[in-house]
Amino acid sequence: MDNDTGPEMAYETRCGAQVPKLGFGTWQMDSETARESVSDALSAGYRHIDTAQLYENEDGVGEAIAASDVDRDELFLTTKVDPSNRSRADIVDSVEGSLERLQVDQVDLLLIHWPHPLADLETVMEGLNAAVDRELTRFLGVSNFDVDQLERAREHSTAPVFTDQVLFHPWWPQRELLRYCQDNDIILTGYSPLANGGAIDDDLLAEVGGRYGKSGPQAALRWATQHRNVVTIPMSTTRSHIEENIDIFDFMFTREEHDRITRPSYLRTGLAMARGQIGV
Repeated sequence: MDNDTGPEMAYETRCGAQVPKLGFGTWQMDSETARESVSDALSAGYRHIDTAQLYENEDGVGEAIAASDVDRDELFLTTKVDPSNRSRADIVDSVEGSLERLQVDQVDLLLIHWPHPLADLETVMEGLNAAVDRELTRFLGVSNFDVDQLERAREHSTAPVFTDQVLFHPWWPQRELLRYCQDNDIILTGYSPLANGGAIDDDLLAEVGGRYGKSGPQAALRWATQHRNVVTIPMSTTRSHIEENIDIFDFMFTREEHDRITRPSYLRTGLAMARGQIGV
C-alpha cells in the first residue's frame, strides 16, 4: 500500500499483508453518515476501513469507496458477520450480500462479530473458511473473543486467524489477550480506543500528549499504536477530528510515559461503556 502522499503511517504485517495501524471505524453511523465520514477519512489518508453487517451501513461505506479516487488495492477493508448466521451456508450467503452492498468483489478481512452462545464454533469457523476458499475474503478473524475462545477458533480453522477485534484503550489494556496475540503473531484490533469520549477530558493524556504538541485523544491513539501487534480503529463523524486522529505517527512516547498512560480501571471502562452503550 503506497501512502506517500498522505500522512505518515505505521503498519502491522500478518500473512504477508500490511495493515495500517490506524484505521477508521463506522460503528453507530447510518448509511448516509458512513458515506460522508468514510469519504472524509479517505481524503484524509486513511486506508483501513472497518464496518459490519450489524451496523447496517455497508452500502454507505461502499458508496464512499466507489466514489473515491483511492484504488481498491490500496485499501484494507474489513466487515463482520452477524452472529445470527450460524450455519456455513448462512455465513457464506451473508458475506455475498455484504460484498454486493460494499460494491467490491472481495473484502480483505472477514470477522465473526461475536461468539454466539447457541452457535457451534467449529461450524462458524467452517463458514469463515469457506468464504476464504471462495475468495470472498482474503483473511478471516474473530471479534470479542477471549483467550480461550480465540484458541478454540484457531483449532477449528484451516486458515490462520488474522485478528481478534476487541475493546482496547488505556483503561482496558487487555494484557492477557495482548500477550497471547503477540506470542502467536495475531493482530489485536482495538475498537473504542478513545473510551467513548473518556480520552477527551483526561488530564493525564492531555499533559503527556501536550509535551509533543498533541491532544489527549491523539495521545490515547498513539498509546494504542505503540503496542506491538496492535492496530486501532477510532470513529468520528467530524472532519477535523478525523484529520487529527490520523496525525499521530510523528512522535513516540517513552516507556515511562507509555506506562503512566496505562491505567486499568473497571470503573473508567464501565463509564465508557455506559456512554457508548457499547455494542460494536
